[in-house]
Amino acid sequence: MTGSATSPKESQTPGGSAGEVFVAFLKLGLTSFGGPIAHLGYFRNELVQRRKWIDEKGYADLLALTQFLPGPASSQMGFALGLLRGGPLGAFAAWAAFTLPSAILLTLFAFGAAAFDGPVGSGIIAGLKITAVAIVAQAVWGMARNLCPDRERATIALGAALIVLLFADMFAQVAAISIGAAAGLLLCRSHQKAIDSHIAFPVSRKFGVASLALFFVLLFTLPIATVASSSQGLAVFDTFYRAGSLVFGGGHVVLPLLETEVVRNGWVSQDQFLAGYGAAQAVPGPLFTFAAYLGAVLGPEPTGLTGASIALIAIFLPGFLILLGVIPFWDSFRNRESAQALMRGANAAVVGILGAALYDPVFTSGITGPHAFALALTCFVLLVAWKAPPWIVVLVAAAGGVAIGQAH
Repeated sequence: MTGSATSPKESQTPGGSAGEVFVAFLKLGLTSFGGPIAHLGYFRNELVQRRKWIDEKGYADLLALTQFLPGPASSQMGFALGLLRGGPLGAFAAWAAFTLPSAILLTLFAFGAAAFDGPVGSGIIAGLKITAVAIVAQAVWGMARNLCPDRERATIALGAALIVLLFADMFAQVAAISIGAAAGLLLCRSHQKAIDSHIAFPVSRKFGVASLALFFVLLFTLPIATVASSSQGLAVFDTFYRAGSLVFGGGHVVLPLLETEVVRNGWVSQDQFLAGYGAAQAVPGPLFTFAAYLGAVLGPEPTGLTGASIALIAIFLPGFLILLGVIPFWDSFRNRESAQALMRGANAAVVGILGAALYDPVFTSGITGPHAFALALTCFVLLVAWKAPPWIVVLVAAAGGVAIGQAH
């Protein structure tokens, strides 16, 4: 994956090592509770504000791209940031470190190691949901100040929020970003500024085209190969690959599709599916690692560790292939005058989408009463005013959630 279109000196940040990327994302993989929108807030806090791997504008542009593409948006963002910082090994390190903690925990849960039963466990889960409220609120607050500084972009953000809130389906986010980008093309040309930095990814255009070709070849040939071979392992790979290919909006959107596929086929019972989904809410990292649990419990063979590995790789692979296919063309695209106006509108729309997500599902599932709201406000002040590290806020929220549960 060599052959970047821009020279190293044009990159926004000096290169790092795969080890550095692994350590940074392992911290995130162990502490990033709350789902994909919250993860993007954690990433911004750790990698934009603290480590300064990329600037706010570059992060927002990548965020708009990953929100628009099918696949797990937060994992695609992590993969892209790892690629930017540490090259191909850095991209793999970012994915492994962010994904494996929750994948391992959910696989253990599949083997019977349930760790969140009882009132204490329920309180911890409630506290972690409250953490997500504070994290997402901080992200919306910070990004709105940077990306919606005028009435045109504030209006685009409002429109995107209304679209997502009023038309809650898997295509609402794509529609909101598309409309926001078109509005930016019309309304945001007067705000043009030359981009003074480049995002130089170590991926050639030839490799990008090959990645896109492989994505489509697998998408269309796997079902045929599955029927022709009658292989259960291939059928599992095909099912989870299609789930990762056809989903916009992150992990929660993939759940109905997975339920239809694995429960309808008789691979997993309804009770097993719901138990695994509950466990997935209690662990950090991407919700797509729910696939590891399903792969471990499904029947017939392959199951256990083999099934978990097949399902996990298959569900993440298409999103990464699409990202690798698009990303070599991204920097030259974002430097065009019309593209800058388009991206201003798209970035404003992303702020609106985050704002809508702050309400539903983050606020509606995390805030169950005045005590929970008070704890969320406390976490928000710790993050914004006291600049507390997210892992400390996670501990405070978990302890507070247990205390609230005991009080009731």
